[in-house]
Amino acid sequence: MEITQLRYFLEVASTQHITKSAEKLHIAQPALSQSIKRLEDSLGVPLFVSKGRNIKLTRYGEYLQTKAKPLIEEFDAIPNQLKRIANIDNTTIHINVLAASSMVTEAIIKFKEHHDHVNFELLQINDNSLFDIDVTTKMFYQSQNNDNIRICNEKIFLAVPRKSEYAKHDSIKLSDITDQGFICLSGSKQFRAICDKFCQHIGFKQNIIFESDNPSAVRNMIAANMGVGFWPEFTWGEVDRNRVKLVEVEDFTFSRDIIITKNLNKTDNSVVEEFFDFLADFFEEKKSELK
Repeated sequence: MEITQLRYFLEVASTQHITKSAEKLHIAQPALSQSIKRLEDSLGVPLFVSKGRNIKLTRYGEYLQTKAKPLIEEFDAIPNQLKRIANIDNTTIHINVLAASSMVTEAIIKFKEHHDHVNFELLQINDNSLFDIDVTTKMFYQSQNNDNIRICNEKIFLAVPRKSEYAKHDSIKLSDITDQGFICLSGSKQFRAICDKFCQHIGFKQNIIFESDNPSAVRNMIAANMGVGFWPEFTWGEVDRNRVKLVEVEDFTFSRDIIITKNLNKTDNSVVEEFFDFLADFFEEKKSELK
């Protein structure tokens, strides 16, 4: 039993006339009659009986008609369903966010003001090949001439509470604050890894008294005069300058690179490319605003 045979059967069942059905199907009458006969032989039951010049369905034919019609309708709907699924996929941007998640979220909110049809999925997974856009960070990134990669450099400061004696300074050596308790992001975060590498490079050991995987918790603890900590220049948003001061670290040029990478995985990558450019420009704008 083939799809074409079922189509022919349903047309004949509708007209109950071989000649009229053959004309509508644009095939020869003998070919249509042979197709119906082969279908009956494969099923082992008669589907039609003669009634004068016309034919009528047998009870087997009536049963097949009730079952075959929705099947053919569903089969015919598959191309449009696939197009709809593809369209949804092409308007959903999957982002792997391993750095600057707050700023990525802020960019999405801004982007959707004029692109309401675009959907987003944000995850944190080490394998970035599955995503349309990957946002990560490294202490030093070897710049490549690649249109699929945008890099934004961000200075890293030492954040001290305004009530701290160190708030009197614009810059400081870490060796002068060995007695201070450090508020840090947890070790699983890329920002923490960069800070740890920096400290190892200059031979400084942080006295960690509090750590969290939530940047807001780190910010609030520093602002509450609980300790000091490393603070990225702009990706954590605007600093409450009444409670926190960002002090430059004298020991070394302390910064990180935020790397935004696009992977052209879709059949239509236009939305991904548009948001990729928007996100990179958004980072640069925020950097300029918060300087």
